[in-house]
Amino acid sequence: MSGPAELYMDFLGGEGYRPTVDNDGDVVFKVEGGLYYIDVDADDAAYFRVVYPNFWSIENPDELLRARAAANHATATTKVAKVYVRPDETDTIAAVEIYVDPPEDFKAVFTRAIGALQHAASTFRMVMRGEAP
Repeated sequence: MSGPAELYMDFLGGEGYRPTVDNDGDVVFKVEGGLYYIDVDADDAAYFRVVYPNFWSIENPDELLRARAAANHATATTKVAKVYVRPDETDTIAAVEIYVDPPEDFKAVFTRAIGALQHAASTFRMVMRGEAP
């Protein structure tokens, strides 16, 4: 392993996370019980994408409509993070996608990126439960 994956693994390990590399070469780790991963793009080392996948399962067509609206609201009201429904329409994804050059500068924004993902997912959940506009 070398390049961006090694950079992410070293940083996360040093911060007390227990990262692993999945079959796609992405770096997987947990935060407060949630599973996250850093999408490793070997062709674009400056591209930093941290993802919080599958945090809300979509059970039926009515929930799918509400999930799309909730994702739109969460994305519009959270800096940097995006929330969207997976293409198979069964689950949701939150992601922070930015360019960081040099690549090791991701360390300076990592904590804020995780916070943005958590805020976006929380906002999404609140909208789905009818607790937010």
